[in-house]
Amino acid sequence: MQDLSPAEQYRQQRALHQSHLSTLQTKRSRLGWIRFAVFIATIIIAYFIFSAYGSIGFVAIAAGLVLLVFLIFGDADNNRRIAHTEALIRINEEELRVLEHQYTTLYDGAIYAEPAHVYAADLDLFGCSSLFQYLNRCYTAQGRQRLADNVLAPLPIGQIEERQEAVKELASSLAWRQDGQAIAAGTPLTFATQRKIEAWLADEETHYETPFWKVFVPLYSIITIGSALAAMLDLIPTTLFFSLFTLYYIVGLFLSRNATKAYTQLSGIVKEVAVLESLVAQVKESDFTAPLLKRLEADAADVSAAIRQLKAILDRFDVRLNVFAFIIINSFLLWDVRQIMALNNWRSANKEGASTWFDLVSEAEVLNSLATLHFNQPEWCFPIFSETHFAINGIAIGHPLLAETQRVNNDFELRGAPKVGLITGSNMAGKSTFLRSLGVNIVLAQIGASVCAARFELSPVYLLSSMRIADNLAENTSTFYAELKKLRPSLKP
Repeated sequence: MQDLSPAEQYRQQRALHQSHLSTLQTKRSRLGWIRFAVFIATIIIAYFIFSAYGSIGFVAIAAGLVLLVFLIFGDADNNRRIAHTEALIRINEEELRVLEHQYTTLYDGAIYAEPAHVYAADLDLFGCSSLFQYLNRCYTAQGRQRLADNVLAPLPIGQIEERQEAVKELASSLAWRQDGQAIAAGTPLTFATQRKIEAWLADEETHYETPFWKVFVPLYSIITIGSALAAMLDLIPTTLFFSLFTLYYIVGLFLSRNATKAYTQLSGIVKEVAVLESLVAQVKESDFTAPLLKRLEADAADVSAAIRQLKAILDRFDVRLNVFAFIIINSFLLWDVRQIMALNNWRSANKEGASTWFDLVSEAEVLNSLATLHFNQPEWCFPIFSETHFAINGIAIGHPLLAETQRVNNDFELRGAPKVGLITGSNMAGKSTFLRSLGVNIVLAQIGASVCAARFELSPVYLLSSMRIADNLAENTSTFYAELKKLRPSLKP
């Protein structure tokens, strides 16, 4: 497969997923008919058993309901697989369009634009037809923010070289990378969810923490369930049981008041926590050799179980959304109290470091973005960093945002400090495009990405640009003064 071009590999992946989608859709139809048949069969069998044997018919109803629930869960899992496969098909179709230089439908990161930044506007880092739009394959808010931060400020050399090694290894893992993209695209993580989790972790829960509740809750459940069994076996009158159930309901409702705060803090985040769990699990189960990827894998292994436990508790907490089921299980089992106790135990064990979960996922997404660029443009090179300041030496340098058929590549070298390179030429000769080619490739180089050149050597550099200057009447700023303001950072010691 490695001998195939990027476009051929994307088409191959798309065909594979389309075939799998067809199988899943057939299965969905089959499951629908099976559920209908089980429902009808349960009614018919229960009717005949009730007619012949009386209350034993409840056994048939119970068995039918269990089977229906099993089929419903199977259908839900199949629907998740369908949604995931459809996302994979979309991802491959998007990449095929990107290879044809049709990428303006992707997320453009315009919200990260900083007009006063020393080079962002001049180099078209954000917005339509921008470097961010071409490069970004992040779906989480945390991943997009990290990528934006990276292109706005260079990374240390050690971190760049670690990323280069990781990107080279990741680029060939097409299926693994796209699987992560499809997971993240399902319900993208937001900063709102991160803030909810961090605020809840910082809060102190005072309810149901004493040892009393560890004894009371199981004992209470034994009593309530025991009374229900006694009523079923005619050991106590039905009227007495209903009176007891009313009492159980009032007790459960009274104690559930103390669960409202935690539920409000954590409401609506189950789907995003599920995505977080899946993304961390994917990193944990990887088998890469690059040091940066191995660290991410180890970090994921440390937190994967904790995230899975949190999701399980939140899933159980959401049972309260089903009013009928909640009335039953909360009355008999004090369901809300149990979940608050579980959350208290979980918070005690995992109070520190929740933000690292999102850092892990965002770094993995940024690496995937850089790996996708390297995969799509295998002829581009990874820059070599020189310890001698100042040095820039490139062969066949082109603008990454121009299609190969429109791109004019140039060689350029500048060594020593201080040095000035003077670019001359007639109007519309490509001077600005060439300068932007240098600037954008320097940005790519200093975030660990491959660059649009046959060879590129660079010493670490603080990039400045002053190409798009305009006056501002509202700020009483002339073009000349705007130019001075843009140049001021370069004059600071």
